[in-house]
Amino acid sequence: MKCRLRLLQVAAGIVAVLSSGFAWAQNYPMRPITLIVGYAVGGPTDTIARILSERMSMSLGERVVVENVTGAAGSIAAARAARAAPDGYTLILGDWSTHVANGAVYALSYDLIIDFRPIALLPSNPMLVLARKGIPADTLGGLIAWLKMTPDSVSQATSGAGSPPHVAAAYFQAVTGTHIPMVPYRGAAPALVDLIAGRIDLSITQASFALPYVRQGKVKVYAVTANTRWFAAPDIPTVDETGLSGFHISVWRGLWAPRDTPTDIIAKLNAAVVDTLSDSAVRHRLAEMGEEVPPREQQNPEALAALQRAEIEKWWPIIKALRIKAE
Repeated sequence: MKCRLRLLQVAAGIVAVLSSGFAWAQNYPMRPITLIVGYAVGGPTDTIARILSERMSMSLGERVVVENVTGAAGSIAAARAARAAPDGYTLILGDWSTHVANGAVYALSYDLIIDFRPIALLPSNPMLVLARKGIPADTLGGLIAWLKMTPDSVSQATSGAGSPPHVAAAYFQAVTGTHIPMVPYRGAAPALVDLIAGRIDLSITQASFALPYVRQGKVKVYAVTANTRWFAAPDIPTVDETGLSGFHISVWRGLWAPRDTPTDIIAKLNAAVVDTLSDSAVRHRLAEMGEEVPPREQQNPEALAALQRAEIEKWWPIIKALRIKAE
């Protein structure tokens, strides 16, 4: 009898714990949520985070507050998010760098897949192959030929070890057989300033970031790094159309929570993202930036997890072969 009574007491305790946990998840959120961004204020990822957080606050009934934690291509921010309590109150808006490339570039204190729970796939944009206006070539093929003839007098901008511009620059040189001195910048903004001023010759950078300067005719654009034309500038040819077939790189983003975050909370956050990305005002602001919203059926944890794994399988061998390491 005593044994049976003890078993009943244990069972009752388990039910009570489960019930309280269920109720806690049902009432989530009950205080502001911190959304960590691994980049400085004003950049494309930060801008997207602020657009989404404003609308997600309405969906969730609690404020979503963006916190910028910069350094080491977003790996410091990711480490903080990975170590946070798995209660849904600390999230990270990561991207191709933080959740793919950094694993091949840095010695991380966390696992890119195991230590995070995916919530939703977010907007993305390709990259553009740009040059200063004085470059004589008018096509990508012509540019590559010109680069091979004048390698010692040409320079290419990069920003941050393992960043999309850095990986794209190294990969571009590898597949085209060019050898161009790289000039590291603190970010895409100062690199683009020097490109416009003619102090640097070549850059491959995020399309959404470069779009205003392309529209103003301040830089020369050769191709978009995708297999289809970019909706925001359909007049720009793809790399495949210009003879550099398969040179595809997209800067995509996602929302993650720390591992062990309850499934009910992940579902609530995903619903808030889906609601946000269906808002016409949000979609308009993102489209103006050149950011492409993923289809509704891809705005889920499974799609984000599948894309992340596929990108790791593709890019880690390339990054390691290019010997890109944090300095």
